[in-house]
Amino acid sequence: MKIGIIAAMSSEREQLSRLLSDLRTESDGQLEYTVGRLGENIMYIMECGIGKVNAAVGAVRMISRLQPDVIISSGVAGGIDTSVGVMEVVASSQVVYHDVWCGMGNAYGQVQGMPPMFECSEELCALAGSLQTETRIHAGLICSGDKFITDRTELDEIKGKFPQGLAVDMESGAIAQVCHIYDVPFISFRIISDTPGADEHWQQYENFWETMADRSFGVVRTFLESLPEKL
Repeated sequence: MKIGIIAAMSSEREQLSRLLSDLRTESDGQLEYTVGRLGENIMYIMECGIGKVNAAVGAVRMISRLQPDVIISSGVAGGIDTSVGVMEVVASSQVVYHDVWCGMGNAYGQVQGMPPMFECSEELCALAGSLQTETRIHAGLICSGDKFITDRTELDEIKGKFPQGLAVDMESGAIAQVCHIYDVPFISFRIISDTPGADEHWQQYENFWETMADRSFGVVRTFLESLPEKL
């Protein structure tokens, strides 16, 4: 299969690139892909930039140029549920916007004309849930918005609207919406780097990149290695 992988930051792209063999680089205007193989599948890793607009632009360009069989959003996120710890992983069964309100007749988080939540690929979610890894994997809801959440009050507001939410990030919702429009199987695979609102929250985030990232991204490798040659 041709696998499209979208990461927001260079640090995430570098971690993912280490998983591949036969590496090369391809350019597409201002965007650049790291291309390589993992097993029988070819991987295209794009660094889209942070936030919903960058993520949507990257997803549209990837679909238009490459026609990938699936798209995976991979990177870090804040954990917003007591069941999810730092360095554990959330595999999205659903994705929703936590910062969208289109008025009466729409659910909070729903873009008018779109589903209230975006459903991710059942096959990819089942595969993620079946992995045998030392790191715990949670299947559930990822909440996306254009803000790095640090304040406990903001976190409580998100949890109040989406009690089932497990993680908060800035890109998964936009990529999920694009994949919904273009009918491309999608899953977001998010490693928990920090706990918004916790004491020493920023130190958690910095420590993740200094000491934990290599081990955590090993879970992503296991997931990618387990992908079939055809869905």
